[in-house]
Amino acid sequence: MGALSEPLRAFLDADPVGVLATASTDGTPRQSLVYFVRDGERLLVSTLGDRLKAQDVRRSGWASLCVMGHEPPYPSATFSGPAAILSGDIGDPTASIMQRITGAAEPPAPMSDEALAEAGRVILAITAQRVTSANYIPTVVVASQPR
Repeated sequence: MGALSEPLRAFLDADPVGVLATASTDGTPRQSLVYFVRDGERLLVSTLGDRLKAQDVRRSGWASLCVMGHEPPYPSATFSGPAAILSGDIGDPTASIMQRITGAAEPPAPMSDEALAEAGRVILAITAQRVTSANYIPTVVVASQPR
């Protein structure tokens, strides 16, 4: 069993944006707001291959994503773990991310790896091995209530 419980999976599937954190060359954190999709235990972000976040992941092999719900009580959780930059078989996840960005009912037709490479697109993939600061997510709230 992975780090993502069913309530955490549902939370990630419902909230399309989060704050991605990577470590710069001097170890200080870099953060940026990103759209993402979940693929099992992995969180996938589309980015340009020459962006600092992609460079950081190539160098460190680590990233985290903090996701916040946008309605009271504003649930949130931070997901972290090993990260990698993917350039093969990224058409479907890129299309799924575009669907979340546009709010379309269906994802657009996937682009080929060649077309995405020509555009400079890659997928930053985080394997969610650790979940911290999970607040107001149903199982967390129930688990912390006295019996």
